Amino acid sequence: MTISIKNDNEIKLMRESGRRLAQVMVELEKAVHPGISTLILDKLAEELVLRKGGIPAFKGYGKETGNPFPATICASINDEVVHGIPSENVVLKEGDILKIDIGMKYQGFFSDMARSFGVGNIGEKEKRIIETVKNALSEGIKKIKNGGKLSEYSKAVQTYVEDNGYSVIRNLVGHGIGKKLHEDPQIPNYYNRRMGDLKLEVGMTLALEPMINEGGYETRLGDDGWVFKTKDGKLSAHWEDTILITEKGVEILTIL
Repeated sequence: MTISIKNDNEIKLMRESGRRLAQVMVELEKAVHPGISTLILDKLAEELVLRKGGIPAFKGYGKETGNPFPATICASINDEVVHGIPSENVVLKEGDILKIDIGMKYQGFFSDMARSFGVGNIGEKEKRIIETVKNALSEGIKKIKNGGKLSEYSKAVQTYVEDNGYSVIRNLVGHGIGKKLHEDPQIPNYYNRRMGDLKLEVGMTLALEPMINEGGYETRLGDDGWVFKTKDGKLSAHWEDTILITEKGVEILTIL
């Protein structure tokens, strides 16, 4: 396993990539409302990414498999965990949870982020799972530092999620990021001693992304070969940021 350590110039470019992607997400959030299709959101996302001088990271991803991802965003609703394909036939309804996952390549460097949004007025259980996944990432980030262990992040996320009555998905994880969208290491949001551990270093850039379920952590793959859904049909929520490990701790690159 080779972990990429970024130099000052690469960090500068990743910082700018993350900042621009965060600006795109702000605009997408404004467009989320009952009655809009996920395809319209996807077209807006692509337009915004291009306007920021970037290239959509997900569009065409996986072409070597013969089933490339066809869109700029992953748009996953309610029991869909990740990788939902936007469609004109998928129209947001009042009370839905929409997860938007988006990546961008800017001057050779990738950034990646995801948010869970309530559509219109949502119920208390929808609000609570969104707040929990957001807080779980924050708790995990608090454990990341130069010289620390990656497992401390995983333990913190899992503990927070399970203490709040939710489950952490096992078969989908975060990842390193930089010149490639997916780099080493894989970053689980739960602790498994058999996975080994990693010492964290200044200059590492990571895409951290807890995915949590209202029910069990098991998922199933949809017929399109992309979307993952909760096996029991219960709600799921997702939150992701690209971060940089610094001498002082962590810099979140995908916030404004």
